[in-house]
Amino acid sequence: MQLLTPGLGLVIWTLLAFLVVFFILKKYAWPAILGGLRKREQTIADSLAQAEKIKSEMAQMKSENEAILAKAREERSQMLKEARETKDKIINEAKEHAKNEANKIISEAQTAIDAQKMAALTEVKNQVGKLVIEVTEKILRKELSDKTNQEEHIKGLVNEVKLS
Repeated sequence: MQLLTPGLGLVIWTLLAFLVVFFILKKYAWPAILGGLRKREQTIADSLAQAEKIKSEMAQMKSENEAILAKAREERSQMLKEARETKDKIINEAKEHAKNEANKIISEAQTAIDAQKMAALTEVKNQVGKLVIEVTEKILRKELSDKTNQEEHIKGLVNEVKLS
């Protein structure tokens, strides 16, 4: 039973040893331990404050980033709009230029056709005139082969000229 109920001397010496160790720890160890705990607590508090600060900065950066993205989207849509307008303008100018060139070519072709037509008509008239003269000459030679026919024909022409 001695193990379960310690003696009075053992309790006193144990209590005395405990108090000596307690006072030594209180004087030398507790301040260092408490200082370390305070430093750790301060470090944790500073870290939390820093984390909050970083969190707020991240939120601000996120909002700035979203604003920049919105501005970039707006600029992109503006650039695309300007590009479309420029494309349409260039296409319309090209169409107009092509129409003008086509009209010019058609006009020149029409002028050339008219000139060739007139040249062809003149040539045909000249050929017809030559043929008429040749035919008339042959007919007149045949009809006016004798002198009396010639005189009658000349008188008819003179009368015709006088009437006109």
